[in-house]
Amino acid sequence: MEKLPLFQLVYIRRSQYNTRTKILHISQPAIHLMTPKISWTSKFCVCPGGTMACAAVMIPGLLRGSVGTTCTRAALSRLTPRSLRHLTLTSVMKSKRKTDHMERTADAVRREVVSTAKVCGAANESPSVKRLHLLVAEKDFSFKAGQWVDFFIPGVSVVGGFSICSSPRLLEEERIIELAVKYTNHPPALWIHNQCTLDSEVALRVGGQFFFDPQPTDASRNLVLIAGGVGINPLLSILRHSADLLRERANKGSGFEIGTIKLFYSAKNTSELLFKKNILDLVNEFPEKIACSLHVTKQTTQISADLKPYITEGRIMEKEIRDHISKETLFYICGPPPMTNFFSKQLENSHVPKEHICFEKWW
Repeated sequence: MEKLPLFQLVYIRRSQYNTRTKILHISQPAIHLMTPKISWTSKFCVCPGGTMACAAVMIPGLLRGSVGTTCTRAALSRLTPRSLRHLTLTSVMKSKRKTDHMERTADAVRREVVSTAKVCGAANESPSVKRLHLLVAEKDFSFKAGQWVDFFIPGVSVVGGFSICSSPRLLEEERIIELAVKYTNHPPALWIHNQCTLDSEVALRVGGQFFFDPQPTDASRNLVLIAGGVGINPLLSILRHSADLLRERANKGSGFEIGTIKLFYSAKNTSELLFKKNILDLVNEFPEKIACSLHVTKQTTQISADLKPYITEGRIMEKEIRDHISKETLFYICGPPPMTNFFSKQLENSHVPKEHICFEKWW
């Protein structure tokens, strides 16, 4: 195999090599260049031939992104034992996640654009979740409400995957996107919680087929959003985008005419109900269009008076969801896999067309 300049990241299929090892080779010049002081450029490289899935990037400056490449077993077999030792495991991650983000989303649609971003704001959204504001100056960076980003961090070999929770309008007007990341032992999450500071630089690439992007001439639709835990992130993006569409229609008298939006959101307790103020602000701004039902499953403290009218103690019940079924309604679900599987199956059993049921699984 030809030596790839600067940086090579290879994901080996477990079915072929019986391993989930990530092999990392960084030459000395790359280590020297991987500093925030160097301007970011990226070049993409492909290993000739073959069938094995790989990802490789050349990064002068910082870790810029990864692109799908192909690489044959024969090419790997040409590596000498010394080379193999040099390309040894660099990231056996202490992560509770069963698979890596790049593996889970290997077949997902991604944009080709990889853009630099700078942290311009950070705050604790809950005891376990940190909120980030990222400034993305590049004009060719865009996303649809509900999509996620590949999150590339300088010096961290594992690529993160986080849903965007802001609306596309915020990016258009201020060049800012917002993420909310739960604390785990996954290296990108650890970096965000423990090392990330204002002006930290990262790189982003948009992906995912879970989104709401109606066109002005589309038929009106109602939305039911079902969220569990940090699964609120993409659904908050959709909710905020819906509010922007409502404002646009009210101001201009044209554009997509959205129906009603109902958010069902469950968390362990009220402190883990993320963005509750933002959600209730939208409910109060559009009382005839937006409604929410907030559920807590392990609340041990008294619920505040301002939240009490919206809170139900206990999980989201299937009857609540069934009451909103209609031919004009789209269902978006994001949460732990058991929850997502349960509600998507219930909706199918209630004869909701599969094309009206959208779901995202993240852990």
